[in-house]
Amino acid sequence: MLQYLELGSQILGSAQPRENRTDTPSRAIFGSQMRFDLSDNKLAIITTKKLHLKSVIHELIWMLSGDTNVRYLRENGITIWDEWADEKGDLGPLYGAQWRAWRVVEELGVGLSVRSIDQIANLIRTLRTNPSDRRMIVSAWNVGRLHEMRLAPCHMMFQCFSDVDPVTGERLLSMQVYQRSVDYFLGLPFNLLFYSVLTHMLAAQTGHKAHELIHIGGDVHIYENHIEQVRLQLSREPKDNTARLVLADRDSIDDYVFEDVEIIDYRAHAHIKGAVAV
Repeated sequence: MLQYLELGSQILGSAQPRENRTDTPSRAIFGSQMRFDLSDNKLAIITTKKLHLKSVIHELIWMLSGDTNVRYLRENGITIWDEWADEKGDLGPLYGAQWRAWRVVEELGVGLSVRSIDQIANLIRTLRTNPSDRRMIVSAWNVGRLHEMRLAPCHMMFQCFSDVDPVTGERLLSMQVYQRSVDYFLGLPFNLLFYSVLTHMLAAQTGHKAHELIHIGGDVHIYENHIEQVRLQLSREPKDNTARLVLADRDSIDDYVFEDVEIIDYRAHAHIKGAVAV
């Protein structure tokens, strides 16, 4: 994960302090790209601090279910969304709602019709039936409903690309994620692992092998209260990325549960704590 460390060095070395939505100033650059090999069950996972794998996997299962209440997360000991939830645990129609039930209101002569679009189901169907399609995009950025969300989507869209291995003839699946706002220290490591696992899941459901994850960052920032933690990370020697994904066979992406997703042989330096900027 040298790319991740190089990005951190770039931010610390060239970015100036700036104000943002939160009460904590940050240093930011605009525009980044990183590419990660996902072949042979590899993952985009950092080793300069230990990640809480349980949180990443539960968050992915939760979002894929279309749920937008933190109840499921809390029941499983995950508190990463608590700061934004209302008193009932609701977050508004963010990621899961947009992925699985994007609301469409249509005018019909004498009234209105409301229907929903399951973007994940559509993506899987297209990967199975028309894998060369250039419209395999899933978006969480529903402009008309941003005001209802407790937090605007940070990783706001992703696109899939299917190719053929010239040697084996196997279908290879790559994913490109666009993240408009990137919390380098706390958020980005989670996001990279999250979308690595999702790429493997989609590949398993559509007759592909996971190939590559490309991450595009918009406003990529380090909060002022994370600078010392990032410097500590940069001082650590990265370990070999030996982590691999073991994914259970399931008929549908909706069938996955936490126990179906196992990350083995993950070796990392000790965890580093940091406060979330709300």
